[in-house]
Amino acid sequence: MTFPKDFIWGAATSAYQIEGAAQEDGRGPSIWDVFCRKSSAVWQGASGDIACDHYHCFREDIALMREISLQAYRFSIAWPRVLPQGTGPVNTAGLDFYDCLVDDLLAAGITPHVTLFHWDYPQVLHGQGGWLNRDSSNWFAEYASVVASRLSDRVQNWFTINEPQIFIVCGYQHGSLAPGERLEFSQVLLAAHNVLLAHGKAVQAIRSLAQAKPSVGYALSVNPVAIPATNSADDIQAAQQAFFANAQKGRLNNSWWTDPVVFGCYPGDGIALFANALPPIGDSDMQIISQPLDFLGLNVYFGELYRASAGGAPMMIPFAPGHTRTSFGWPVVPESLYWATRFYAERYKLPIIISENGMSNSDAPGSDGAVHDPQRIAFLQNYLHELKRACSEGIDVRGYFLWSLMDNFEWAAGYRERFGIVYVDYRTQKRIAKDSASWYRQVIAANGALL
Repeated sequence: MTFPKDFIWGAATSAYQIEGAAQEDGRGPSIWDVFCRKSSAVWQGASGDIACDHYHCFREDIALMREISLQAYRFSIAWPRVLPQGTGPVNTAGLDFYDCLVDDLLAAGITPHVTLFHWDYPQVLHGQGGWLNRDSSNWFAEYASVVASRLSDRVQNWFTINEPQIFIVCGYQHGSLAPGERLEFSQVLLAAHNVLLAHGKAVQAIRSLAQAKPSVGYALSVNPVAIPATNSADDIQAAQQAFFANAQKGRLNNSWWTDPVVFGCYPGDGIALFANALPPIGDSDMQIISQPLDFLGLNVYFGELYRASAGGAPMMIPFAPGHTRTSFGWPVVPESLYWATRFYAERYKLPIIISENGMSNSDAPGSDGAVHDPQRIAFLQNYLHELKRACSEGIDVRGYFLWSLMDNFEWAAGYRERFGIVYVDYRTQKRIAKDSASWYRQVIAANGALL
C-alpha cells in the first residue's frame, strides 16, 4: 500500500476563521459579522473579529508551515475584503494582502491552493436577496474574475466553492449558521441552484483569465459518509444507495450537489421527489453548471454504518455504546475516508483531493509548555491508512489537506473546538506546534510510508 509519488500533502484554513482584521483596510461586512452579533447564535458570543489575527501574523504562520514541511496550503479569500460592496470597486489593500500571501508561500516552497468562497458572503449582497437573487451567480463571477486576474499568474490550483450543502442547508434551511434563515424548501432549492450557477460561472472566469493552465475543482462536505457494515455486495450497494439517493422530502443528498456539476442534470429521484418545489431552470443553466472540472474535493470527517435490509433497502446500524467520538461529538470512523473516496470516484470518474479531514480535541499546553495530542495522531494515522488503501486500489487520489493548520473560530461553536495541529492562544496570539504537527512532518517526509 503506497501513495503516489507526486501525492500532495497540505493543510487548510478559511478566511473568516483565521484572518481577523474584520474592520481593517477597507474590508466590508460579511453575513458572518452580522450573524455573530445575534443573541445566542455563536457559543459564548464569539466572532471572527480577531480570530487568529492571521491578517497580521501570516508570515509567522508561513514559517510554521515550512517547519511542518507542508507542500501545499489551501486557504480561502474573503469576498468582502476584495469587494467590500460585493461588486464594483476593488479594495486594493485587501487584494494586496492575498498577493503578498501568495508570494510568501511560493518563496517558502509551498504551493497555494485558493478557495474562492468559504461562507463569508458580503452582507450588502445578502441585503439584495443573496443566493435567492438570480443575479448572485453574476456577482460571484465578477468576484472570481477580479481574483483570477490578479493571482492566476502564480496560482494554478483553484476551488470555487466550499461545502455548498452546509452553508445552504444550515444557513438557509435550518438557521444554525449564517445568515440564520429558515426558508421554505422551494427557496432552499432556488438558493442551491444559484450557488451551482455561481460555481459554473466561476470556473468559466478562471479558465478564461488564467495566465497559466489552471486546475479547477469544487469542495463538498460528504458527511456522514455511508459505510457498508460488511464487505458483502448487498451491504456495499445499500451504503452507496444511502450515500447518493434523494429519498426524503426536504433533504438534499450528495448527488443533488454533484450530479449537476459533473453530469449536467439533477438526479432523477430528486426531481421526482421535489417536483412541487423546483426552481425555474434556464435553458443554458445546466450547461453553465457542468463546466469541465479537473478534480472533486471531498471534506471527510465521519460516517454511519449501513447494511441491506431483507428487501435490499439501506438500513442504518447504530454504533456500539461507547464508540469513540471527537470533542465535537462526531464518531471516529476511519473507513469514512476510504468509502467516500471510492464511491465518488466510481460515480463521477474524476480525480479526488481530500480537501479537509481532521478532528477537534481538547488541547492545551502541558506543564512542559508543549501541546500533546495523541488522540489526534491516532485519528489521523487511522484515517490516512484508509486513504492509502484507496490509493493502493488504483483510485486516483491526488492530495490530502489536513483540517486545520491552526486552531480557529469554528463557526457557531466559536472557539470551543480545536482542530489545529498548531495551538493558538487567542489572548496572546502565541502559536505552539502540537505533537501532531511533528508527526505530520514525518508523514510528509516519508510520503505516508510510515502509516
